[in-house]
Amino acid sequence: DPYAQLLLEAMKQSGCTVFNDRHFSCENCDGCVSGGFDSATSQIVLCQNNIRHQSHMNRVVTHELIHAFDHCRAHVDWFKNVKHLACSEIRAANLSGDCTLMNEIARFKFGLKGHHQTCVRDRAIRSILAVRKVSKETAEKAVDEVFDACFNDLEPFGRIPHSKTDAKRAYRDFQNRDRYNANL
Repeated sequence: DPYAQLLLEAMKQSGCTVFNDRHFSCENCDGCVSGGFDSATSQIVLCQNNIRHQSHMNRVVTHELIHAFDHCRAHVDWFKNVKHLACSEIRAANLSGDCTLMNEIARFKFGLKGHHQTCVRDRAIRSILAVRKVSKETAEKAVDEVFDACFNDLEPFGRIPHSKTDAKRAYRDFQNRDRYNANL
């Protein structure tokens, strides 16, 4: 998957190499949660009982790898600073493919103007509420306060990948970043 390839390469370049047997765990999970990132162990949990097909698993892995990337590069305070969590959730919803038009149509939620931003905001709030015992108002406030900066933080993709083709282009661009900078 080009999304995962790019994130794994970016993490490696940031000094956080990911090992499949160490950093991924498949488990049965409660409710309808599909996955999570455990910052204490730097482990991505995939909820094998709630992931039904490969494309869903690819999105979950990408979403959680974005959290792992943020953990690696930004030293996120996951438990004490809800704004840090909000920022990573915004980035994960924005960059993982969670809010593609096809996914939104499948959820019977779609619009035209500004819909991607609305989806990202809504999914970030839902994710915060799923992992922290905070009020909806607290989650909404945190998302609103950091939304613009975090929505526009496109690292390591450099763009919002709206499809696998976009993700492949982003990965190719990422691989060539140093080559372009060396010529300056």
